[in-house]
Amino acid sequence: MLSYIIRRLLLIIPTLLGIMIINFIVIQAAPGGPVDQLIAQLRGEGVAATERVGAGARSEMAGPAEPGLQGAGIKSSTRASRGIDPELIKKLEKQFGLDKPAHERFALMLKNYVTFDFGESFFKDRKVVDLVLEKMPVSISLGLWTTLLVYFISIPLGIAKAVRDGSKFDVWTSGAIITGNAIPGFLFAILLIILFAGGRYLDWFPLRGLLSDEFAGRGFLGCVTTPACIADYFWHIALPILAMVIGGFAGLTMLTKNSFLEEINKQYVITARAKGLTEWRVLYGHVFRNSMLIVIAGFPSAFIGILFTGALLIEVIFSLDGLGLLGFEAALGRDYPVMFAVLYFFSLLGLLMRLIGDFTYVLVDPRIDFESREV
Repeated sequence: MLSYIIRRLLLIIPTLLGIMIINFIVIQAAPGGPVDQLIAQLRGEGVAATERVGAGARSEMAGPAEPGLQGAGIKSSTRASRGIDPELIKKLEKQFGLDKPAHERFALMLKNYVTFDFGESFFKDRKVVDLVLEKMPVSISLGLWTTLLVYFISIPLGIAKAVRDGSKFDVWTSGAIITGNAIPGFLFAILLIILFAGGRYLDWFPLRGLLSDEFAGRGFLGCVTTPACIADYFWHIALPILAMVIGGFAGLTMLTKNSFLEEINKQYVITARAKGLTEWRVLYGHVFRNSMLIVIAGFPSAFIGILFTGALLIEVIFSLDGLGLLGFEAALGRDYPVMFAVLYFFSLLGLLMRLIGDFTYVLVDPRIDFESREV
């Protein structure tokens, strides 16, 4: 197992390198750049379709900060820079670090990323690491609590449906699952706001941030030691997490049910029952270990999926300033140091979580040996 872990850790390096190269090439081919964004901002131009969502990123483009050369990006296109003094364009490109060839910028970016030096934001005059650390609690809160609740709901419900296959309970719960699967989570979020967050009826829950102003400056340790701060935290994230759970438990519930049904009909289950074992011992001593292998071992991947893909619209709707929204605004504003740092962080964490998923397979079923080879 140790040699397998070492190989997987070493494999992360070329995989992460490939991800960064592909995305760097895509950015190279994309029109526009930070210089164009700055010139368009100075001219009072904007992107109408994304003005509201990306306003946070573009509102800070009043002037270019000194970003150093840690960022990476593309040269300014000629469309936005028409009528602008070429000398000014060259100065801006040098200030953003875009005066170097693409391969030099990419090599410099990788050299800095090895030490987790992501440079400074082009437009926010702050270190990228500080921005990521500031937004991380929101994304971790949404991803972790949603994944835990989805599993705690889906696994018992899926087992109950498998044991009662074809009953009224199975039929009615299937109707609820189909409804949850058919309606996107962001529509549930809007409904929850209308019903419970002052949209039209009740005003029970807040709509912004993870904490109220009175607790905002306490930090993690200061909050976890204060019951009132903990209660305020869960009060703020209740509706966002509920919206994400409603939209995410359907698939896992049906996967659990189908896995259990497949195992229940196998010969070893019939043999266990014939030996006089209790139904609880049969289901949770034998069937559970085999049927839950793919479900439980998929927890790291599910967490990554919810954390990086399912929370963006929820962050926008509930005004939660997390990593998803940070990366999206950076892409709109062509803030390359922030955009590539978020991509690097997401990719590295995703690869590590896949390795943790392999560990989970072994924990669920110790019979699995990744080093075994068939002759």
